[in-house]
Amino acid sequence: MDGDFIVGGVFSLHYKVKTVMHNYTTKPEPATCTSFFARVLPSSRTMIFAIKEINNSTELLPGITLGYRIYDSCASVPLAMQVAFQLLNSQDPVFNKDSNCSHAGKVLAVVGESGSTLSISMSRIIRSFQIPQVSPSATCACLSDKQQFPNFFRTIPSDQFQADALAKLVKHFGWTWIGAVRSDSDYGNNGMKSFLDVAQNEGICVEYSESFYRTDPRSKIQRVADVIRRSTAKVVVAFIDSADIKILLEELALDPPPPRQWIVSETWITDLQLMSFSFCTGAIGVSIQQSVIPGLREFLLDLSPSEIAASPVLTEFWEDAFNCSLKDSELTDPMKRVCDGAEDIKNLKNPYIDTSQRVVSMVYKAVYAIAHAIHNAVCQESNFTTQCDKNIRLDPEQVLSKLRKVNFSHNGYPVSFDVNGDPVAFYELVNWQKRENGVIEPVTVGYYDASLPKGQEFRIIGNPTWVESSTQVPVSVCSESCPRGSHKVLQKGKPICCYDCIPCPEGEISNMTDSPDCSPCPSELWPNVQRDACFPKPVEFLSYDEVLAIILAAFSVSGACLAIITAAIFFHHRTTPIVRANNSELSFLLLFSLTLCFLCSLTFIGAPSDWSCMLRHTAFGITFVLCISCVLGKTVMVLMAFKATLPGSNVMKWFGPPQQRLTVLSLTFIQVLICTVWLLLSPPFPMKNLSTYKEKIILECALGSAVGFWAVLGYIGLLAVFCFVLAVLARKLPDNFNEAKLITFSMLIFCAVWLTFIPAYVSSPGKFTVAVEIFAILASSFGLILCIFAPKCFIILFQPIKNSKNFLMNKNVL
Repeated sequence: MDGDFIVGGVFSLHYKVKTVMHNYTTKPEPATCTSFFARVLPSSRTMIFAIKEINNSTELLPGITLGYRIYDSCASVPLAMQVAFQLLNSQDPVFNKDSNCSHAGKVLAVVGESGSTLSISMSRIIRSFQIPQVSPSATCACLSDKQQFPNFFRTIPSDQFQADALAKLVKHFGWTWIGAVRSDSDYGNNGMKSFLDVAQNEGICVEYSESFYRTDPRSKIQRVADVIRRSTAKVVVAFIDSADIKILLEELALDPPPPRQWIVSETWITDLQLMSFSFCTGAIGVSIQQSVIPGLREFLLDLSPSEIAASPVLTEFWEDAFNCSLKDSELTDPMKRVCDGAEDIKNLKNPYIDTSQRVVSMVYKAVYAIAHAIHNAVCQESNFTTQCDKNIRLDPEQVLSKLRKVNFSHNGYPVSFDVNGDPVAFYELVNWQKRENGVIEPVTVGYYDASLPKGQEFRIIGNPTWVESSTQVPVSVCSESCPRGSHKVLQKGKPICCYDCIPCPEGEISNMTDSPDCSPCPSELWPNVQRDACFPKPVEFLSYDEVLAIILAAFSVSGACLAIITAAIFFHHRTTPIVRANNSELSFLLLFSLTLCFLCSLTFIGAPSDWSCMLRHTAFGITFVLCISCVLGKTVMVLMAFKATLPGSNVMKWFGPPQQRLTVLSLTFIQVLICTVWLLLSPPFPMKNLSTYKEKIILECALGSAVGFWAVLGYIGLLAVFCFVLAVLARKLPDNFNEAKLITFSMLIFCAVWLTFIPAYVSSPGKFTVAVEIFAILASSFGLILCIFAPKCFIILFQPIKNSKNFLMNKNVL
């Protein structure tokens, strides 16, 4: 249609070109397009509708008529390039000798192409003439490069936004193991690359990535279909042109794959023809926003017979839609009939009458964007009136400049372009849902708005249905999520989404699923059995509640009671010869010290404190030295008594009771001095032992100064050895008063106990260290009281006849 200003249009009304083998002997015939694409016809018709609507408008370009030149590129790059030259030279044949190629023809702007590859080819040609190109459906992110494509604009968002949306959609539903299929074209390759870049950042792994094109051999299509069938990924992301996906789905329909969740790009998510493939039920993807264009449906349905007959495209559409021929003379297919005029387009189930196609609104916006740019170039506003000059010489470069600044709203939908020629990205989330009658329909279940802050782009408003019409979100992961208490270990040679779940090492936890590693608990905490939380370690010490402590405490009290009972027996029989003969003063002092020895073991039981730690070691050291000092005094007494029986000996006056008391006090004072220095310089203190056991805390008394502790023990050991040596020397002295044999046995037991105590003390862990020390105290104390006093008590109580002076003077052995 002619007009004051001409707008070009390029659409892929066919998607195949008949292959011709050239012999280079005759002039090639023009390319023949096949496989009519009814889904694209509404786009070209919408352009005509929008131009007629603008021509009838009193607000936009009043008094000016727009014309159009619409071409079919047949989805072919060579034909698209040929169309580009035709647009530059108006309707003149390309390279006509009468045409002038030095300047552009009447076309001021171009609407199209639909495909990214075709748009790239056209843009590289027409950009030299500064002719703006506005595409309604070319989404390749590469077209946003203004250095390469300075004249390119589009009303559909870039694939970069679509890739972001699809990747975040996959992440939103927790799918980390996917398959990727794409068209082997600029649209598919660039779109999938953008998607995979974003997916990688989102932690999504790809099991396979396959590409194909509609013209590929069937063997390649079969191979791609087999990859989908054999894959373990249950989610397939398809960045594919609608003409390509139709061929793949037809191949898959021959042997339907296991249930697969399809994530669909905007090119075919709303294609009603493809919804006949039932195994794609539950497919979900993003689509450009649907808008209502008043009067468009009526315009599409208003086709007169003359209009159809005058247009080869409409004729092909009509014959293809109703399977009839408008011309009887051209009827070659016996399966077809002659169109009888009874055909009603209103009852036709065909994409042509589907005005819900989103791309239709994109074409509508593209035409209006160009119209506004021309309006801003040739019209002026004055006194609330608009004056337009249709005689002005308008260059495409002027339209290009005005198009960059276009910003208007039509039918409630804003139209503007950013610096890259892209619109604001806004998508509907479309889901294929099967109705009760078995028909699959596209349902909008959410929105994606790229202008919103990160993490808030998605807004779900419906309940999506998934593969096989399930309401449960399918799971597609390479490895199941690692539970709390374990961490991920990557499988060698596989993507990061493929891993093994390994329980956390001892002492470490992971408190979230799919944890990359485990973290150690603080020193005073320990993991629970599940290793997903840290809890305070149990504190262990020798408590009075334990059986072991009760037994040791019972022996301690029993020993003290035994010492007191023995003292009572000796006190009651203090005038008897056997008591008097064994130095009753030292005996009572020894029994008192033994009582303290038994009781001091009680200080080792219970939770350590500052005072108990200092008391237990010092009380033990001092009472034992007092005890050994008494035994040593008795031993020396035996030796002195034997020496006193020798003629001329006056030894007893040098070791009488005063000297004995002084010896005991002196020896004990030395231990008191050692303990005092120990407590002043580095006293024992309570501490939490975290090293012996990893899973619990040992509450124990630290020695403070190990030198002080071993000095206390060493001094006790020195006195015990010295006492033992003296007792051995005096054991065979011929005297009934001699108790050296009993002291020898007691010191032998004492030394044996404490010699075995040292390695046992060093090697015993935790509370058993304290138990060993208590055992050594009790064993040595019982050894002393039983060896020294038990025989005497036995005589006193059960053999009183031996407790007489005559019996002792008869030199009989005890």
